[in-house]
Amino acid sequence: MIKEKLQSDVKEALKAGNAVKRMVLGSVLSAVKGRELDKRGRLSKTESDPIKLEELSKLNDEEIVEVLSSEIKKRKEAMDLYEKGGRPELVAKEGDELNILMEYMPEQMSEDAVREEVKKAVASTGAVGVKDMGKVIGVVMAKIKGRADGQLVSRLVKEELLK
Repeated sequence: MIKEKLQSDVKEALKAGNAVKRMVLGSVLSAVKGRELDKRGRLSKTESDPIKLEELSKLNDEEIVEVLSSEIKKRKEAMDLYEKGGRPELVAKEGDELNILMEYMPEQMSEDAVREEVKKAVASTGAVGVKDMGKVIGVVMAKIKGRADGQLVSRLVKEELLK
């Protein structure tokens, strides 16, 4: 499970004195804990047994990949802003953090593989124009969740629908 790997890697980073990795993984674990608490709050309305509630509120690997994707998106956005602001040292710092996070993501699909999924989704949904973009993106993202960047999917869907 990804969570256990994150926890053990935080300990290893602490022992090795790798402050950047420890900080990045610590922030991911904190985000995971926050998401678990949110989930627990929602579940507590229907489940009263605290032991069962604790078990049900734990995130599965797919949900942890969503947290990682969110953290990766934050790093990419920060890199863009720092680049526009002429801060190359901060771009490099965010890039290092991004590389650490990418180690825990499932293998990413190539652009060609994503394009094939987009073509299949366009055919299966019967999409004919940009107005159907949301429908196609929904189908594609459900199928490739965590294995491709949402911006890439959006761009490829738009290209396919504008043909």
